[in-house]
Amino acid sequence: MVDQTHALSFGAAATAYDRYRPSYPEPAVAWAIDRPSPARVVDLGAGTGILTREVLALGHHAVPVEPDPEMRAQLAAATPGVVALAGTAEQVPLPDGSVDAIVAGQAYHWFDHPVAHAEGARLLRPGGTYAALFNERDESESWVAALTALTVELLGGRGIREDGAWMADLDEAFEPVERVEFRHQVTHSPETLVGMITTRSHYITATEQRQREVDAAIRELAASHPDLAGRETFPLPYRTLVFRARRR
Repeated sequence: MVDQTHALSFGAAATAYDRYRPSYPEPAVAWAIDRPSPARVVDLGAGTGILTREVLALGHHAVPVEPDPEMRAQLAAATPGVVALAGTAEQVPLPDGSVDAIVAGQAYHWFDHPVAHAEGARLLRPGGTYAALFNERDESESWVAALTALTVELLGGRGIREDGAWMADLDEAFEPVERVEFRHQVTHSPETLVGMITTRSHYITATEQRQREVDAAIRELAASHPDLAGRETFPLPYRTLVFRARRR
């Protein structure tokens, strides 16, 4: 069962979400779509348009779909000339066989997967791809592991299924799931690191007291960890995991 309280919490932080959430590396998006441009690409759970803008940068025609009106408004403001459709991964207001590829970023883990996959099969032309992209912090860096430990302790949460098991219920309409990993990094300061964490659903839905505790803990980490202490800025490394299946 999808936790709708968390899934629909992001509109309250739409501006911060667009500012602080990482984008996706261009090679990862290109591999996910795997179609010559210009292809018609649906971005499910498009949020504020972070992935949509990468699709556009590759020369494709992006069709963002997003249920939250505040996120759609931020997408329109940050992505001139693009208006997101009101819809969900499970119910997309487009006709059968009308798109070349479907992508979803972090929003994928909020989907009702069997229903969303069936909807994807309805929308895709033969040979089209259905792909999910996840930015995961690279916890091989000790300070990044410490950041995850303190946010899990104070806020809870969980990681993704790296083996692609969430796409295991794709039916015979799709070919087997493929998985590739890409790496990139985002430059942060202590304050932007706090800002990034404030866009997490478990933070948005936490009490004000707990939010203050999290803010203080992150600033203390940035001030005291040997890899960060005394630095105005520092790179936050990411592993971008991409899962892709092709419509038969």
